[in-house]
Amino acid sequence: MNRTPVLRHHCTKGVSLGVFCLFASMAVSAQSPVFQNTLLPEPSRMTTASGSIPFTKDFTVSLSGAHNVILEEATRRTLDAMEAYTGVQLNKAPQDANATLTIQVQDTTGTRPTLDTDESYSIDSTSNKVILQAKTVFGALYGLETLQQLLQVEDGHYAIPAVQINDSPRFPWRGLMLDVSRHFMPLPVIYRTLDGMAAVKLNVFHWHLTDDQGFRIESKRFPKLTLMGSDGLFYTQDQVRDVIRYASARGIRVVPEFDVPGHVTSWFVGMPEFASVQRPYAIARPFGVWDGALDPTQENTYKFLDAFIGEMADLFPDEYMHMGGDESNGKDWKATPHIVAFMQAHNMKSTEELQTYFSTRVLALVKKHHKQMVGWDEILNPGTPKDAIIQSWRGVESLSVAAKQGNRGILSAPYYLDGMKSAERMYLDDPIPDGSTLTAEQQKLILGGEVCMWAEQITPQTVDSRIWPRTAALAERFWSTRETRDVPDMYRRLAVESIRLDGLGLTHISGPQSGLRQLAGSEEGSSQLAVLISVLSPGSLHERYSQQKTSQLTPMANPVDYTRPDPPIREELVLLVERYLHSASPTEHTAAHQQLTNLFQSWIATGAALDSVAAEHPKLNQLSLRRAQLPKLGLLGIQSIDSIESHTVPTSAWVEEQSTLLKAAAEHSELTNFAILPPLQQLFEAAGKQ
Repeated sequence: MNRTPVLRHHCTKGVSLGVFCLFASMAVSAQSPVFQNTLLPEPSRMTTASGSIPFTKDFTVSLSGAHNVILEEATRRTLDAMEAYTGVQLNKAPQDANATLTIQVQDTTGTRPTLDTDESYSIDSTSNKVILQAKTVFGALYGLETLQQLLQVEDGHYAIPAVQINDSPRFPWRGLMLDVSRHFMPLPVIYRTLDGMAAVKLNVFHWHLTDDQGFRIESKRFPKLTLMGSDGLFYTQDQVRDVIRYASARGIRVVPEFDVPGHVTSWFVGMPEFASVQRPYAIARPFGVWDGALDPTQENTYKFLDAFIGEMADLFPDEYMHMGGDESNGKDWKATPHIVAFMQAHNMKSTEELQTYFSTRVLALVKKHHKQMVGWDEILNPGTPKDAIIQSWRGVESLSVAAKQGNRGILSAPYYLDGMKSAERMYLDDPIPDGSTLTAEQQKLILGGEVCMWAEQITPQTVDSRIWPRTAALAERFWSTRETRDVPDMYRRLAVESIRLDGLGLTHISGPQSGLRQLAGSEEGSSQLAVLISVLSPGSLHERYSQQKTSQLTPMANPVDYTRPDPPIREELVLLVERYLHSASPTEHTAAHQQLTNLFQSWIATGAALDSVAAEHPKLNQLSLRRAQLPKLGLLGIQSIDSIESHTVPTSAWVEEQSTLLKAAAEHSELTNFAILPPLQQLFEAAGKQ
């Protein structure tokens, strides 16, 4: 198992360990002639050979006579990206013969991806030619993404190594759900999200367009829905068409979600006549489960939904439409006499049975408009039609139940980004886990997974840092083989991919940097603040809500908003401490010793520096405890190393003091958690064994 820290593509002042460029001297040389695998997702099959193709101005491409706008535009984007990365000016006009790169596609008729699209491709790169083959245009798109990742430096020059890749995805449904209702996400966020998805071979953009906090899609049939339920923040139908075209050109399907029968407060602001309880309705500002629900007993409800679904079916070309179905608590149904009477007349003993009735009616409407319905776990029951897809937020057990009764399913439960779990924790969760009791045929009903980005506690400035780069790791889980589970190697490649995503315009790095400058009021102050922020991760959605009672109106420009859910230092410090404690090389041990010392000293120095900055910028007092703890943790690290180096047993008083410090630092506080405690604990324990 390779636990060599990756060499960062640049060292940026004030960002995580980039402050010190600690690992540059120990990294694998980026100029080695040996193939450096930074592909993500990992291809299903790859072999390497000696040799490479120099990437020069003579690099040309042939489309083998293919004429497809999507393929032509993707090829041009690829050449533009490779030209920008290398600085080598290319002739981008397709060649008829003798091209360096030949792209061969069997079926060039595709205009948009579907669930059944063949996404396989192969790359055969020798010392003078690259041949990319695919059955469909969309498979070729994925091959072009891999080709960009293959470009590397050899002996000071750019080259494409000799490799043979035969690649295809493990799962056909590899999605990212973005909630734009609770906090609206403007179009630039949507477009750059699609760019990131394409780069890591995700193929379903699940667009959560309606919820209690906002109705974000223009309806021309029912203009009051948007006029009164959106605060003026919504997407026009022309904008939606543009997004769909943009996504299709990158091999991404757009699946809209209109959540019913619950989470519909914003619907009722303009059209209360379809509510179960007649009361004044306003756009919901707090988050949570609201009592409002569509009236499932009135035929007018279904006439309305029929017309609305028909309008949206015409707008969204994908064969699948998500109709939600989650978290309808039934309170308004039980409080309404005519609904209770309906349940009694139809021998329904619970509101769950009433929701089943409603879901069955809605599914029929979706089918009427030539779509297949997707819904959350709540729509699943023994009578659920087999063509409904179940998206599980409750876990693999729920998904297994669906598969055993013949329903296809998508796993999302472990992949909720607002849980702020590390990439490692989510990466090791599989849609078909070890020990699954599903038969081979039932396993085929598991279509894949979706990463979910709920928007209670994000803004357009912070959304990218919550999605990326963790989602790239999950893209590998959905694409690559089950056996691809080497966490350190994943992080090694993820660090490189993070920089590539930054180059696409995603703001997971630059957004927090900008936020720190605003908090500290200067670049110098933000550099000091970055040292503290780099070792913290935000608390989960529920941890933050319990302390802050966040709502749609809560300001989201606080120190916690510029922490990163899985900061690079978390894994990097693990590797560095492991090398310091266990490397058999005296040179590596000495280098790690010095790097750890520099790091810990920087933590110590933040104390006085941030106290000075906080005097002028009171927002930083939101992290007053963490500001006080970090220098102490730095001192713990220095003193632990001193004990190890001098083979001196620390005093019992010191051990007790540091144990108390580590215990206090491990507590969730000020909306944050320390991300660096396990390797510190390891150093501390090693000091005690002298």
